[in-house]
Amino acid sequence: MPSYFNSYSLTGLKTRGIIYVMYSSKLHRFVFILFAILAVALPASAQTDEIIKVDSRLVVVPVSVIDSAGQPVLGLKAEDFRISEESKLQQIEQVSDAEKVPLEIALLFDVSASTDPMFKFEQETAAKFLREVMRPGDHATIFTIGETTVLVKARDTAENAAAAITSIVPTKQFTAFYDAVAAASEFLRKAPPGTRRVAVVISDGEDTNSVRIAKAIQDGYEKIGKKVDTLDNKTLYQMTVANRNAAALSERNRVLQTLQNADTVFYSINPAGSSYQLNKISMFGQENMQKFAVETGGTAFLPQFSPTDLKDKMQNFSNTKKNTAILENIFRRLANELRAQYLVQYYSEAEYPNNKYVKLDVGLQNQAGRQIRARQGYFAKK
Repeated sequence: MPSYFNSYSLTGLKTRGIIYVMYSSKLHRFVFILFAILAVALPASAQTDEIIKVDSRLVVVPVSVIDSAGQPVLGLKAEDFRISEESKLQQIEQVSDAEKVPLEIALLFDVSASTDPMFKFEQETAAKFLREVMRPGDHATIFTIGETTVLVKARDTAENAAAAITSIVPTKQFTAFYDAVAAASEFLRKAPPGTRRVAVVISDGEDTNSVRIAKAIQDGYEKIGKKVDTLDNKTLYQMTVANRNAAALSERNRVLQTLQNADTVFYSINPAGSSYQLNKISMFGQENMQKFAVETGGTAFLPQFSPTDLKDKMQNFSNTKKNTAILENIFRRLANELRAQYLVQYYSEAEYPNNKYVKLDVGLQNQAGRQIRARQGYFAKK
């Protein structure tokens, strides 16, 4: 959930001159004191059993700040930030920096055939990244994106998570991308409160096997019944693509909401490079990851990797070295963003319909020479 509700209930009962104050969560403001004073001051005839309820919503906004050289900007305080909700300026209650907030990171590896040629050096570089970025108290969780989502290692140390990464074997199966990202988001949502939650996905973003995608295609066939046997291949293909695309758009929105509800920042690394433009599914996959990253305050990296499956072994060796250097640089940039990540928190008093997307605008009082990444909004929950 992107917000936590603090509900204060106060009941004044005229029983032998005693005022009973009942509350359901930790006191944030002096609401109770004010109500208690008023209750005692009221004459007996004015005292009722009416329950007065005050709701406020704690909104947590992960924010990364780097300088023009890509280095983390450290030491910022609440007064250095500004944040607006639906164009209304909010009062920032607290800002916690990365050095003081534990990290919960989920790494998702695509094990399908589309990413196989460079899989080994992706594993090695990602394992090195975990060892360098994680500190005592941080936890990493490893998932694979394949025909089904597999939880390989849950909330473990950098060393154990890194070992789990290097043990993964590509399966060359179909890809349930949406299912995997949604599962990782739900897992991170259950992490201890007050942690920084990050999902890092190494994938081309293509989805060929998520449950809702497959169901939408099958429902399309069942809808026309026996007529499906009379369709020519071209018509059948067009119908299949149309049903798949409609379901994919719905899944994009659903998965984005799970990321937002889990206060999770999304990062992706697409090994396909410029070749993602070769087909519409690949382009849509990269668009998905770009949207998830922008909306949650992360980055969708699209490196220009060189092929490593050529007939020339020497060229493959040379390209592998170049690719490794590129990937190491990406993980270095990612590490800098995580080191520069703050949790900006404020209480919203506004009331919205359930599941309304609430727009946020986060900035700095002194923006000069600094780049800021922050979530663009959250989904209101009752």
